[in-house]
Amino acid sequence: MANQQLGKIGVWLAYPQATPELARELEALGYGAIWVGASPAADWAGYEALLAATETLTVGTSIVNVWATPAKDIAATYHRLAEAYPGRFLLGVGIGHPEHATEYTKPYDALVNYLDQLDEHGVPRERRALAALGPRVARLAADRTAGPLPYLTVPEHTAALRAQLGPDALIVTEHKAVLDADPATARATARGTVGFYLGLSNYVNNLHRYGFDDADTAQPGSDRLIDALVAHGTPDEVADHLLAHVRAGADQVAVQPLGGDPLPILRTLAPLLTAKLA
Repeated sequence: MANQQLGKIGVWLAYPQATPELARELEALGYGAIWVGASPAADWAGYEALLAATETLTVGTSIVNVWATPAKDIAATYHRLAEAYPGRFLLGVGIGHPEHATEYTKPYDALVNYLDQLDEHGVPRERRALAALGPRVARLAADRTAGPLPYLTVPEHTAALRAQLGPDALIVTEHKAVLDADPATARATARGTVGFYLGLSNYVNNLHRYGFDDADTAQPGSDRLIDALVAHGTPDEVADHLLAHVRAGADQVAVQPLGGDPLPILRTLAPLLTAKLA
């Protein structure tokens, strides 16, 4: 599979959480990448700060919104970082959500146009990735980028992507985690994040492809849905749940910790994930 230097485990964090100090510790713990969630504008100084603070960690954007950031601007950022930190910056781009974009028309065409512009500005195919859920955009991701970045999904989807796209596409799947062995409180924590996405049609439609119905995806999400989308339980149970994506064909699972400070969860999970992958 593609881009083995990423390693099998990464971390997905909303960009305000992604500090240089945290990145250094994640690298020491054995995580191969930090995916900067809700990625800010192309000129955000944080990308360089994260790379400068580490030696091998890949920094990926998840995602730069094509409606909000001109391709020429993020291309300039890519080239600056690629020159200073070769092979360590991965540009994830995506279309965002129709509910949040006033100009959300012909999204597939918009993605193609944006990728064309990245080509024109010399961003290599293998150093960019595309947020993708459905099969059409997943195919575009494989054809025009290193591969897809699925978010808020299940291992069955990861397996379907691998079957569709073959062995060479890079697949990095985000998955949420709560270290809490009490199902009631763990689900309450999970719903605090997942509920937002149940109002977005692209995620709901994708979940319907994988066995969930309207009753599952109605707010605040059924227990069955929450249990599938958010790994919770003992540390061992959480690690097994997360690695189901790797077993299904993902190159990397990007762990998104929920419930406050991400470091305690990531410190606990790192040796378990590493051991289970050995």
